Amino acid sequence: MKPNIIGIPREELGLKLQEIGMEKFRLKQLWQWVYFHGVTDFEKMSSFSKPARQLLADNFEIRRPTVSRDLKSFDGTRKWLVKFEDGNEVETVHIPEEDRGALCVSSQVGCSLTCTFCHTGTQKMVRNLSAADILGQFMIARDAIGEWPSPSENRMISNIVMMGMGEPLLNYENVKTALQIVMDNEGIKLSKRRITLSTSGIVPLIKECSKDLGVNLAINKKWPIEELLEACRGYYGKEQSFRQITFEYVMLKGVNDSLADAKELVRLLKGMPAKVNLIPFNPWPGTKYECSSTAQIQAFSQFIFDHGLAAPIRTPRGRDILAACGQLKSESEKLKKQAVA
Repeated sequence: MKPNIIGIPREELGLKLQEIGMEKFRLKQLWQWVYFHGVTDFEKMSSFSKPARQLLADNFEIRRPTVSRDLKSFDGTRKWLVKFEDGNEVETVHIPEEDRGALCVSSQVGCSLTCTFCHTGTQKMVRNLSAADILGQFMIARDAIGEWPSPSENRMISNIVMMGMGEPLLNYENVKTALQIVMDNEGIKLSKRRITLSTSGIVPLIKECSKDLGVNLAINKKWPIEELLEACRGYYGKEQSFRQITFEYVMLKGVNDSLADAKELVRLLKGMPAKVNLIPFNPWPGTKYECSSTAQIQAFSQFIFDHGLAAPIRTPRGRDILAACGQLKSESEKLKKQAVA
């Protein structure tokens, strides 16, 4: 199988082009065809001569993953079951707003963290996604929505959130490569401020992420809290005064939703540029948890607001197709279990 251009870092791709005898300036042209125009057929790259197009076709391919299922919620949320070349699948979710939208992208097949409040955590870890797998999710969403070439304004995929299946920082090199390609100014050109990486708090890699990417950081606590908060302080460097770290807080009835819990949260985050996203727990078959009541979530939010921190309550989206936060799990894995039963 020929190398897939998708996911190859820009500098490395330039070297590969030189190896097959192409001029250095061709890299920019190829990059724009692939990542700005979304082209998958070398024959459509009109700035290349016919012999050059044939040379590319002889040495490379431009491959996307396939879509096994395409589900749409009553609220407009859309979920794709994305299938890779080895047969493994993940779920990718688009959450639209009036003139923009966020794409929730997976970084692993399954997850090794086994968080009990997360449906993905009940699926065993299978493998890390490659940079091509991660980018492929973005590109098939663009294909489906019809958003090529890359628009400069009014994008329906205006934000990327690495909040799908898996822990992004446990697949850091591939996630880094994919996001650097997404941010490249001559291709997809998505600002780092429109990208959020959600992590359970893998402390050793938080500083690496700050240095390499500088994207928005969202935290779900997994690491010892003192070490985690120390790693978060100063994450944005010179931008610290006007950028916040978001802490994702899942509201679980009788577990972490008391005002005493809110008081402790305020204490822990004192002096840090932070906000707290309150996420009503999204149920899934077999879970042992319940969502906190609306009144309790509102009281929790108000307490945090009253103590100087933003604490918006996230509106669940796509619950009816199991596309909401914490509900993702490979559909094929669910179907296999049903067949065995």
